Amino acid sequence: MPLLQVRDFPEDIYKKISVVAKKQKRTIAQQVIVLLEKGLEEKESCRERRLAVLSRIAERNVSQEAQKIDAVALIREDRNR
Repeated sequence: MPLLQVRDFPEDIYKKISVVAKKQKRTIAQQVIVLLEKGLEEKESCRERRLAVLSRIAERNVSQEAQKIDAVALIREDRNR
């Protein structure tokens, strides 16, 4: 099996991986493999995924009543309480 060594690995990321590995009852090496597999499965870029989400939001049918609601007025009312 090939060996992968990463130098100057950021300590904060290592700690996060360590915490997640402990929760998942995995070693750090096993957790890194899982994370790499998930990351490599992503076929769309972050930008493409964001655009897809925004288009799904735009396609939603919002009732006329909901469109008439003034969000600014609701926020002001809430702040004045």
